[in-house]
Amino acid sequence: MLNTIFTVGHSTHEIGKLIELLKMHDITAVCDVRSSPYSRFNPQYNRESLKDNLLENGIKYVFLGKELGARSDDPTCYQDGKVQYDRLAKTELFQLGLERLLKGTRDYNIALVCAEKDPLECHRTILVARELERKGCSISHILETGEIETHDEAIERLIKRLNADPDYDLFLTKEEIRNQAYSKQAEKISYTPPKDDERTSANMKFAK
Repeated sequence: MLNTIFTVGHSTHEIGKLIELLKMHDITAVCDVRSSPYSRFNPQYNRESLKDNLLENGIKYVFLGKELGARSDDPTCYQDGKVQYDRLAKTELFQLGLERLLKGTRDYNIALVCAEKDPLECHRTILVARELERKGCSISHILETGEIETHDEAIERLIKRLNADPDYDLFLTKEEIRNQAYSKQAEKISYTPPKDDERTSANMKFAK
């Protein structure tokens, strides 16, 4: 039987807060699922700094952003310039990432780490956790309070939020309602690469 996989967003927390949240739930290994594991505003979560701090606290670190990140280098994963999670989930690279993660649960209590505080605003929930659930995993999201929100509870919260959407169809089966909720949230949060001029402007701004 597969172990529970946790998820957590580092948000703008001090590194000590993240360590506290991980230790609260006996996490022994972190899988970083950020496509770009660097932050201008929170450098404590740059890949090397995060890895060093985790190791100092007895927590293993592995970067899986290439396999399980929200930004794909595969052009077949895009439609109208936006990543399509259903396509991304079917790629060989993504599936290899899931396999590696599942193997890790045999020896470690694992948490997926990404940036967003609210699990519903992050691909770790709408993409990765959904696919893990399909493989029979139990998913628990660690909130900033340290409390746990199960994946089912998170999706129910999403469904309630979408009930206010006039285009949301309540006359569906439970499975159809969940799928529609996933699709609507994916459309909202999935990655759209910046245009060349926007990318150039951002790089110039960063250089300053």
